[in-house]
Amino acid sequence: MDLQEWASILQNTIEEHDIEDTWSIEFDNTIIPDCQARGWQKYISGAFARFMCSKCRRTWPSKRVLVVFHMRLLEDKGMVKVKRYRQECKKCVQSTMEEPHFKTDNIEVLLEKLVEKILVKCYNKDAGEKNIPFHLDGRSDGPHETAHCEACKHGICRQVTTKET
Repeated sequence: MDLQEWASILQNTIEEHDIEDTWSIEFDNTIIPDCQARGWQKYISGAFARFMCSKCRRTWPSKRVLVVFHMRLLEDKGMVKVKRYRQECKKCVQSTMEEPHFKTDNIEVLLEKLVEKILVKCYNKDAGEKNIPFHLDGRSDGPHETAHCEACKHGICRQVTTKET
């Protein structure tokens, strides 16, 4: 996953919203969704992404990829930390958790929604939230594989599961 792409898109989105402070972004797999450090704000979103198994090369889409942002503004410097939850291949035995691959369009949607939250939580402004849809890439109407979802394994996936009786 290309941090440079995320940083560039964040910078463009910050500028589009006339925010003059400097904001940076980093990937941080250690953040916990509801346990942000003192002074940090959180934003959690589900997004569409694709995965590829590093063992068998199988690919699959998912429209429920959890992305957690922690952000804070100190004086004129803002920082965003991002955790993108992974999934594992359901075909491979002892498969590894794979990183999600987001299309540029969906990174733009995620970061637009993030900047709206930054305006509200860090600048006390009404961002006038827009409902921007994510771009689906291929078929994604299959069942959510809770046994292979990192967010489900941590008990934080917001996917609703129904039990058949």
